Amino acid sequence: MTRAWIVLLALLLAGCGNKPRQPDWLVNADGAQDRFERAYLSGRDRVAQAEFTRFRTEVSSTAQPSLVARAELTRCAVQVASLDFTPCNAFEPLRAAAGEAERAYADFLAGVPLAPERAKALPEDYRGVASAEGGAAAIRRIESPLSRVIAAAVLLRTGRADPEVLQLATDTASEQGWRRSVLAWLGAQLMRAERAGAVDEAARLRLRMQLAAQER
Repeated sequence: MTRAWIVLLALLLAGCGNKPRQPDWLVNADGAQDRFERAYLSGRDRVAQAEFTRFRTEVSSTAQPSLVARAELTRCAVQVASLDFTPCNAFEPLRAAAGEAERAYADFLAGVPLAPERAKALPEDYRGVASAEGGAAAIRRIESPLSRVIAAAVLLRTGRADPEVLQLATDTASEQGWRRSVLAWLGAQLMRAERAGAVDEAARLRLRMQLAAQER
């Protein structure tokens, strides 16, 4: 769930105008969301919790269920990017009042197969991944690093992630310095290497995990 998606919906709800000044809540929410995502993916839990609380509080001031639903889906999405497949329980009370885009995205994150018509409601980055043909090629086409890792995690969750998908996700998280996500994806690669009896590869992955786990 990118910040641009929330901003776009907010502007549509606000209506059109001649270069209207962005409302304070939107500016504040945008910054808090960015800081939340970076902190969570890097494993800084206390900062992440504080920034998410600030983010949701700002969005809740609009009393728009779809916007609040998207805030909760943002939290679920970064968890999925770190291979935490905990159910997105905080979204469910908002499901009925949210739009089809939010319901489709929630189901996508949960690994629920989407019919082609429902997949059209997803952000464009994820539509190729939602199709039966989605794989490494679809992941490579995603420019946003976070969206790329989220999409790869959905493929892993649904049993469609091959070694190339795992490598793409690991490389992306590593390039961004997302400690929590890097450790999760290295762990997924390690499990695959151990099952295949790839001793040297497993040792290399363990070394990388040790480096990532070092305290700052």
